[in-house]
Amino acid sequence: MIAELVSSALGLALYLNTLSADFCYDDSRAIKTNQDLLPETPWTHIFYNDFWGTLLTHSGSHKSYRPLCTLSFRLNHAIGGLNPWSYHLVNVLLHAAVTGLFTSFSKILLGDGYWTFMAGLMFASHPIHTEAVAGIVGRADVGASLFFLLSLLCYIKHCSTRGYSARTWGWFLGTGLCAGCSMLWKEQGVTVLAVSAVYDVFVFHRLKIRQIIPTIYKRKNLSLFLSISLLTFWGSSLLGARLYWMGNKPPSFSNSDNPAADSDSLLTRTLTFFYLPTKNLWLLLCPDTLSFDWSMDAVPLLKTVCDWRNLHTVAFYTGLLLLACYGLKSPNADRECNGKTVTNGKQNANGHSCLSDVEYQNSETKPSFASKVENGIKNDVSQRTQLPSTENIVVLSLSLLIIPFVPATNLFFYVGFVIAERVLYIPSMGFCLLITVGARALYVKVQKRFLKSLIFYATATLIVFYGLKTAIRNGDWQNEEMLYRSGIKVNPAKAWGNLGNVLKSQSKISEAESAYRNALYYRSNMADMLYNLGLLLQENSRFAEALHYYKLAIGSRPTLASAYLNTGIILMNQGRTEEARRTFLKCSEIPDENLKDPHAHKSSVTSCLYNLGKLYHEQGHYEEALSVYKEAIQKMPRQFAPQSLYNMMGEAYMRLSKLPEAEHWYMESLRSKTDHIPAHLTYGKLLALTGRKSEAEKLFLKAIELDPTKGNCYMHYGQFLLEEARLIEAAEMAKKAAELDSTEFDVVFNAAHMLRQASLNEAAEKYYDLAARLRPNLIQQ
Repeated sequence: MIAELVSSALGLALYLNTLSADFCYDDSRAIKTNQDLLPETPWTHIFYNDFWGTLLTHSGSHKSYRPLCTLSFRLNHAIGGLNPWSYHLVNVLLHAAVTGLFTSFSKILLGDGYWTFMAGLMFASHPIHTEAVAGIVGRADVGASLFFLLSLLCYIKHCSTRGYSARTWGWFLGTGLCAGCSMLWKEQGVTVLAVSAVYDVFVFHRLKIRQIIPTIYKRKNLSLFLSISLLTFWGSSLLGARLYWMGNKPPSFSNSDNPAADSDSLLTRTLTFFYLPTKNLWLLLCPDTLSFDWSMDAVPLLKTVCDWRNLHTVAFYTGLLLLACYGLKSPNADRECNGKTVTNGKQNANGHSCLSDVEYQNSETKPSFASKVENGIKNDVSQRTQLPSTENIVVLSLSLLIIPFVPATNLFFYVGFVIAERVLYIPSMGFCLLITVGARALYVKVQKRFLKSLIFYATATLIVFYGLKTAIRNGDWQNEEMLYRSGIKVNPAKAWGNLGNVLKSQSKISEAESAYRNALYYRSNMADMLYNLGLLLQENSRFAEALHYYKLAIGSRPTLASAYLNTGIILMNQGRTEEARRTFLKCSEIPDENLKDPHAHKSSVTSCLYNLGKLYHEQGHYEEALSVYKEAIQKMPRQFAPQSLYNMMGEAYMRLSKLPEAEHWYMESLRSKTDHIPAHLTYGKLLALTGRKSEAEKLFLKAIELDPTKGNCYMHYGQFLLEEARLIEAAEMAKKAAELDSTEFDVVFNAAHMLRQASLNEAAEKYYDLAARLRPNLIQQ
């Protein structure tokens, strides 16, 4: 247990500096804006929606079905709300647990010596894990790894007790349940069943490729055949159920997510897809340059066979093939061990196994696979208590490295990324085992003590460097600004664009504008960046420039509803009402099919309809306004704040003298947001009109209490007092309103009028003069 505890402790210690980190990058959409985490949302929605809160069968869904991970986020939210500390703590604890389990698994393969210790420390410290552990969204990979290892360990127990204990099928049941849980944390978790089959065939039974078919044909070892068949059946059932649950359709992604998949050239797609695993392996071997995002042009496409990176591809697959051949060859077949003929690792004389020549010589032989056996056991049990040979471990390591990575290779379906570091969390187990067993084999081969020490200390140094890199990389995940700045070298377009959003939120307007323009320099057709730059310009009253960038954004992505919304608002404020009306109408007709974030799209469409209704309202077309408001209510998503929409419904009904309907919608507005000031004021006017004076006054006073700095609240209350002939009080409210909103023409002018009504002519003249200065062309004496 010492190796497991020390490795877990290192995994925990290296990531303690992430506990102070904020939500970063994808955390926002998966946690901060995910409605499935809120207590008012039925928890069963988690099992029908994808990881981002979109209905799984929706055409725009990411199809990432990870309900157990989302459930863990919901529990975090229930306990600590949106405090990122508790979310990071769970991630770190999960990584420590996975490290301990991996070390325990390594002990089964490598024994109790220091090589197991090395494997555990290497996994604990590998920098490729920083995205999965430091980024909260990476919990899906860490949680899947936990159940992946539990499933694999259960299957190892099943193998060791098969035929000797009634509990063997209990262990198999544990294998299946843990595999299902791993898949419900993240899709690639189901691949543990294939790794388990590799373990059974090539490690536990030590079969070689040429022996598999004869074994099946001659019906030897029926228990092995039954176990593999059940693994295949359970894996197929899990995959079939998942495919059915997500609507029998693969996800669709934009061309920027995976440019190679969008290429028209078969040669480009083929060369690039063959190269990407090479790049992933390099990140495992030398994780010097890491990035939060590898999409777009972070890895340029390979368009010709002359691209020098094809040499890396050839070297990678050649090395992989050589390793596979080494692991699958038959070193023990028909050779002698201590003067006796050995076939497939068994001596014909007494049934004892013989290690291959690369087994380290001083290792402790420990009964790792089976403990005590009932009476009547045949003497071939000694083979199963022997540690696997180096060749066996190489085969299993390759399966751990390759099989969980297969879903990310674009082999069966296109994925929504070029490289994703967190996807390498499970494959890194195979990598760490390969490096460790390779170092151990070299250690055994060399004869000189100096060389043995060199190999050992070189491996230890690699672990130290990995640990230092992990600690430094964790610093980049402290907040979004540091994270995006760290990614500029790899993916400048995405990094500059996201950095612009952060700088804008910090009110660094000029720096944010510069960041957006840098992003567009590298990739000029990014609709989101064009929209964000337009929004920045609009908020700084540079409306002509804003309209230009909104137009470019719409040209790049005609379904970008938010760009239509803001274009319409600018046009409406400029008095170009007909253009605004057409823009709002066009936005309202955009379907949400195949959109990455249908909830945000529906919110923008609802806002477009709301503004279109206001446009009709201001033109006196109240029936048309009501019709549009009702359409907005039908289309609005759950997360849309409806209080303003309901209040405008009430206003329209009031203008049509339908007072009961108006009152209903005012009350709905206050029910949806109890501190919504406009609803207090408009409902107060309705109550005053219907003779419920005391209730009206309470609403006006409540509005002032909610925001004592808002002059409009005092103005409405003053008008109410004026109608009640409480002239002195009305004048006081008027002066208060004018003082607070001295730049608002309507407030200042109405204050002057109310002061004149109260016969306070001198004060009234003062505010008439102020109003004249605000709008000299509108004042008529």
